[in-house]
Amino acid sequence: MFTELQLSANLVNIESFTAEGEDFRWYIKIKCSSCGEVPDHFVYIAEEESSEVKGGRGTANLVAKCKMCSRENSMSIVAGSVKPYSKENAQFGSVVKFECRGIEPVDFEPRSGTDGTDRHDNTGWVAKGAESSAVFPNVDLAEKEWCDFDENENREVGIYDVKSKFITVKG
Repeated sequence: MFTELQLSANLVNIESFTAEGEDFRWYIKIKCSSCGEVPDHFVYIAEEESSEVKGGRGTANLVAKCKMCSRENSMSIVAGSVKPYSKENAQFGSVVKFECRGIEPVDFEPRSGTDGTDRHDNTGWVAKGAESSAVFPNVDLAEKEWCDFDENENREVGIYDVKSKFITVKG
Protein backbone atom coordinates (compact mmCIF):
# COMPACT_ATOMS: atom_id res chain seq x y z
CA MET A 1 0.00 0.00 0.00
CA PHE A 2 1.24 3.48 -0.80
CA THR A 3 0.31 6.44 1.37
CA GLU A 4 1.07 10.12 0.84
CA LEU A 5 1.40 12.68 3.59
CA GLN A 6 -0.40 15.86 2.62
CA LEU A 7 0.03 19.22 4.31
CA SER A 8 -2.02 22.37 4.34
CA ALA A 9 -0.75 25.71 5.65
CA ASN A 10 -1.31 29.44 5.48
CA LEU A 11 1.88 30.91 3.95
CA VAL A 12 2.62 34.58 4.57
CA ASN A 13 5.30 35.95 2.22
CA ILE A 14 6.65 32.40 1.83
CA GLU A 15 6.83 30.69 -1.57
CA SER A 16 7.34 27.16 -0.26
CA PHE A 17 8.80 24.98 2.48
CA THR A 18 10.29 21.51 2.36
CA ALA A 19 11.94 18.83 4.50
CA GLU A 20 15.71 19.29 4.38
CA GLY A 21 17.97 16.33 3.63
CA GLU A 22 17.75 12.56 3.64
CA ASP A 23 18.30 12.59 7.41
CA PHE A 24 15.02 14.48 7.97
CA ARG A 25 12.92 12.61 10.52
CA TRP A 26 9.24 12.29 9.71
CA TYR A 27 7.47 11.80 13.06
CA ILE A 28 4.34 9.67 12.66
CA LYS A 29 1.96 7.51 14.64
CA ILE A 30 1.41 4.13 13.06
CA LYS A 31 -1.44 1.64 13.14
CA CYS A 32 -0.96 -2.10 12.79
CA SER A 33 -3.05 -3.25 9.82
CA SER A 34 -3.34 -6.73 11.34
CA CYS A 35 -4.81 -5.96 14.79
CA GLY A 36 -5.55 -2.21 14.64
CA GLU A 37 -3.24 -1.31 17.55
CA VAL A 38 -2.12 2.35 17.59
CA PRO A 39 0.65 3.03 20.13
CA ASP A 40 0.30 6.35 21.96
CA HIS A 41 3.77 7.53 20.95
CA PHE A 42 5.28 8.86 17.73
CA VAL A 43 8.00 6.99 15.85
CA TYR A 44 10.17 8.42 13.12
CA ILE A 45 11.14 7.36 9.64
CA ALA A 46 14.19 8.77 7.84
CA GLU A 47 15.28 8.13 4.28
CA GLU A 48 18.94 7.67 5.23
CA GLU A 49 18.20 4.91 7.77
CA SER A 50 17.37 1.34 6.85
CA SER A 51 16.92 -1.95 8.65
CA GLU A 52 16.71 -5.54 7.49
CA VAL A 53 13.19 -6.91 7.15
CA LYS A 54 12.76 -10.35 8.76
CA GLY A 55 12.71 -13.29 6.39
CA GLY A 56 15.15 -11.84 3.87
CA ARG A 57 12.58 -9.52 2.31
CA GLY A 58 15.06 -6.68 1.86
CA THR A 59 15.34 -3.48 3.83
CA ALA A 60 12.99 -0.72 4.96
CA ASN A 61 13.40 2.73 6.45
CA LEU A 62 11.23 1.71 9.43
CA VAL A 63 10.74 -1.77 10.84
CA ALA A 64 8.37 -2.02 13.81
CA LYS A 65 7.06 -5.01 15.74
CA CYS A 66 3.48 -4.63 16.99
CA LYS A 67 3.33 -4.99 20.77
CA MET A 68 -0.21 -6.33 20.60
CA CYS A 69 0.01 -9.07 17.92
CA SER A 70 3.83 -9.37 17.55
CA ARG A 71 3.67 -8.93 13.78
CA GLU A 72 6.73 -7.30 12.19
CA ASN A 73 5.70 -4.48 9.87
CA SER A 74 7.70 -2.09 7.73
CA MET A 75 7.55 1.21 5.90
CA SER A 76 9.83 2.97 3.43
CA ILE A 77 10.01 6.43 1.96
CA VAL A 78 9.60 6.17 -1.82
CA ALA A 79 12.81 7.47 -3.42
CA GLY A 80 12.40 10.91 -4.98
CA SER A 81 8.96 11.47 -3.44
CA VAL A 82 9.83 14.32 -1.05
CA LYS A 83 8.38 17.54 -2.48
CA PRO A 84 7.98 21.08 -1.20
CA TYR A 85 4.67 22.45 0.01
CA SER A 86 4.05 25.54 -2.07
CA LYS A 87 1.67 28.48 -2.09
CA GLU A 88 0.34 26.98 -5.35
CA ASN A 89 -1.26 24.22 -3.25
CA ALA A 90 -4.78 25.59 -2.79
CA GLN A 91 -5.55 23.24 0.08
CA PHE A 92 -3.62 20.07 0.79
CA GLY A 93 -0.48 19.14 -1.11
CA SER A 94 1.54 15.91 -1.00
CA VAL A 95 5.04 16.25 0.51
CA VAL A 96 6.21 12.61 0.79
CA LYS A 97 5.09 9.11 -0.24
CA PHE A 98 5.45 6.00 1.93
CA GLU A 99 5.32 2.35 0.93
CA CYS A 100 3.59 0.60 3.83
CA ARG A 101 3.70 -3.12 4.59
CA GLY A 102 1.47 -4.13 7.51
CA ILE A 103 1.23 -0.64 9.01
CA GLU A 104 -0.31 2.65 8.06
CA PRO A 105 0.45 6.16 9.30
CA VAL A 106 -2.45 7.78 11.18
CA ASP A 107 -0.97 11.01 12.59
CA PHE A 108 1.93 13.33 11.79
CA GLU A 109 3.86 15.80 13.91
CA PRO A 110 5.90 18.38 11.92
CA ARG A 111 8.56 18.77 14.60
CA SER A 112 12.28 18.95 13.95
CA GLY A 113 15.29 18.53 16.20
CA THR A 114 15.56 16.06 19.02
CA ASP A 115 12.61 14.65 20.90
CA GLY A 116 14.49 14.35 24.19
CA THR A 117 15.17 10.65 23.75
CA ASP A 118 17.99 10.80 21.26
CA ARG A 119 20.81 13.11 20.21
CA HIS A 120 19.96 13.48 16.53
CA ASP A 121 20.11 17.07 15.31
CA ASN A 122 17.41 17.11 12.65
CA THR A 123 18.10 19.55 9.85
CA GLY A 124 14.47 20.64 9.91
CA TRP A 125 12.32 22.39 7.39
CA VAL A 126 13.60 25.01 4.95
CA ALA A 127 11.39 27.87 3.77
CA LYS A 128 11.87 30.12 0.75
CA GLY A 129 10.71 33.76 0.68
CA ALA A 130 7.95 34.62 -1.80
CA GLU A 131 9.31 37.87 -3.21
CA SER A 132 12.98 37.56 -2.33
CA SER A 133 15.67 34.95 -2.65
CA ALA A 134 15.80 34.61 1.12
CA VAL A 135 16.14 31.06 2.43
CA PHE A 136 15.16 30.30 6.01
CA PRO A 137 16.91 27.12 7.28
CA ASN A 138 16.02 25.13 10.40
CA VAL A 139 12.36 26.17 10.42
CA ASP A 140 10.73 24.61 13.48
CA LEU A 141 7.09 23.67 12.90
CA ALA A 142 6.64 21.81 16.21
CA GLU A 143 3.94 24.30 17.24
CA LYS A 144 2.39 24.04 13.73
CA GLU A 145 3.42 27.62 13.02
CA TRP A 146 6.58 29.64 12.50
CA CYS A 147 7.41 33.27 11.80
CA ASP A 148 10.52 35.30 11.06
CA PHE A 149 11.57 38.51 9.34
CA ASP A 150 12.76 38.76 5.73
CA GLU A 151 15.45 41.43 5.83
CA ASN A 152 15.71 41.48 2.02
CA GLU A 153 12.07 42.52 1.66
CA ASN A 154 11.75 44.20 5.09
CA ARG A 155 8.63 42.27 6.10
CA GLU A 156 7.29 39.42 8.19
CA VAL A 157 7.24 35.90 6.84
CA GLY A 158 5.41 32.96 8.33
CA ILE A 159 3.88 29.53 8.08
CA TYR A 160 0.66 29.20 10.07
CA ASP A 161 -2.10 26.69 10.77
CA VAL A 162 -0.20 23.60 9.57
CA LYS A 163 -2.56 20.65 9.11
CA SER A 164 -1.87 17.15 7.85
CA LYS A 165 -3.66 14.13 6.48
CA PHE A 166 -2.76 10.84 4.83
CA ILE A 167 -4.23 9.56 1.58
CA THR A 168 -3.91 6.13 -0.03
CA VAL A 169 -2.55 6.25 -3.59
CA LYS A 170 -1.48 3.84 -6.29
CA GLY A 171 2.23 2.98 -6.49
